[in-house]
Amino acid sequence: MLSFKQKLENYALLAVKIGINIQPGQTLVVNADIASAELVRLVVRQAYEAGAKLVKVNYTDELVTRTRYELAPSESFLEPPKWQADELEDLARGGAAFLSIVSTNPDLLNGIDPVRIADNQRTAGQAMVPYRELLMGNHVSWSLVAYPSPVWAAKVFPDAPPEQQVELLWDAIFKAVRADQENPVEAWSLHLGGLKQRCDILNAKRYRKLHYTAPGTDLTLELPEGHIWCQAGAVNGRGVPFLANIPTEEVFTAPLKTGANGKVSSTKPLSYSGKIIDRFTLTLENGKVTDFTAEEGQAALASLLEMDEGSAYFGEVALVPYHSPISESGILYYTTLYDENASCHLAIGAAYAFTLEQGTTMSKEELAEHGMNQSLTHVDFMMGSAEMNIDGITDEGIAEPIFRNGNWA
Repeated sequence: MLSFKQKLENYALLAVKIGINIQPGQTLVVNADIASAELVRLVVRQAYEAGAKLVKVNYTDELVTRTRYELAPSESFLEPPKWQADELEDLARGGAAFLSIVSTNPDLLNGIDPVRIADNQRTAGQAMVPYRELLMGNHVSWSLVAYPSPVWAAKVFPDAPPEQQVELLWDAIFKAVRADQENPVEAWSLHLGGLKQRCDILNAKRYRKLHYTAPGTDLTLELPEGHIWCQAGAVNGRGVPFLANIPTEEVFTAPLKTGANGKVSSTKPLSYSGKIIDRFTLTLENGKVTDFTAEEGQAALASLLEMDEGSAYFGEVALVPYHSPISESGILYYTTLYDENASCHLAIGAAYAFTLEQGTTMSKEELAEHGMNQSLTHVDFMMGSAEMNIDGITDEGIAEPIFRNGNWA
């Protein structure tokens, strides 16, 4: 049985070797909350030992973030962070890799005026468009991992003694990312091979539409001509493989922007910008959300859907079986990184260019012509369950089972 130190070192190794796959002479940018400094230091060491030229660490502090929202003048949320956006774009164009270490606080912005949050999201999103396009097109390597904070652990395990909560969350994370295994790199190679097989089957089928049925959901999604089913394992513009998020259990593609019709209901809470949105339903016509309700977080959901023209449309459709490791753990993580890998999900906002044939070589206008949604935002929400059935509809209109009772048919 591995010690905590060994598991943490395995986790750092996975972030550097499987997630980013750092190359000799490459720059690594690490964006992390200050609470995760223990893991950051191990990542920095692993990256330099693998040949990194420079590891640049950008720390944030959630208490500083909260204080700004409480006390800063409203106009500060309307000023784009151009200096930050320019630096990130310059680093990306120079071939840097980007690792984000998130330490979730789902309730961080409770009580904050949603207008201030929406203004900041919109302004920052607009400034970051060139940088985000490089990431979403897989031109550079990028990856996302998590680090348990006491406040996050207390949210996930509220009934456990406080002194045990962080340990319980670490145990769950180590298991989900396979860091508790003797050879985690080999374990990930086998796992990604299985996901690739699912993608190959779906890409051979070339379904025209997907039809979802479950309690509260009856939704048809049309898929664009030339869509590609992918998994989080990708290849950057220089031919180097990387893994966009750890853990991952999904296969995904882009829906046709105007092709969603029907109703879909969430099955897990969505943590969005420091607020919880829960028990919500979206009604769509010709791809656009025309009506919505939420039992919790109605204002936050409204601000998300009203971010820009594309934030009322879908940009991703992902399939995750109910019988998957994170789902079967029975843990609600209150962070999309984990909860999306326990459930089928859809994304509000931008589509990934690489989910379309030749998409990474297309202009914005060409992507739009092919039905790919564009937006400043990309937010996954969970809508899968043990009662979900999904059919693939062929060009001839024949329905074939993909999921039955939440699992691959």
